[in-house]
Amino acid sequence: MPTNNKLIFNKELLAITIDRLCYQLIENHDLFADTVIIGLQPRGIILSKLIFERIQHIQPNTQIKYGELDVSFFRDDFRRRDLIVPSANKMDFIVEGKRVVLIDDVLFTGRTIRAGMDALLAFGRPEKVELLVLINRKFSRQLPIEPNYIGKSIDTISSEKVKVNLNPENEENGVWLISEE
Repeated sequence: MPTNNKLIFNKELLAITIDRLCYQLIENHDLFADTVIIGLQPRGIILSKLIFERIQHIQPNTQIKYGELDVSFFRDDFRRRDLIVPSANKMDFIVEGKRVVLIDDVLFTGRTIRAGMDALLAFGRPEKVELLVLINRKFSRQLPIEPNYIGKSIDTISSEKVKVNLNPENEENGVWLISEE
């Protein structure tokens, strides 16, 4: 089956979008005093690291707590999967009373985000949880979850896939919408 690839973000537009998301976070979080940034494993990690590092570059005196959260065992389909390869949580802090920014690359059905919120409760009860996504796939939500910070919203159908390449050493960085014909 041939595939059609539509470029959503090229390398330059991707960098501009990540900068915009960082400035939105800076505007809404007063020096990140009571805010933590948490990337959802596996695919939200690279984006969350990029955002974390970029904010620290823009505001060098800002101390931000950063974590990585694995949601494998909190997913509603984990018992249906043949092989689960969990990653280690990298959270050396609690989120009790903190503002949490969860970061993932693509918001599709909302199930990963729900699992992320369930997993987050093992680290305390946050004051507020916000969601940042690079791509918001509209019209496909199965749960009532909407992001606070969006790189780009796109209209997709369920047979289409979004491919995100954020490897910092790769010249082929970008985001594509892939549809099977």
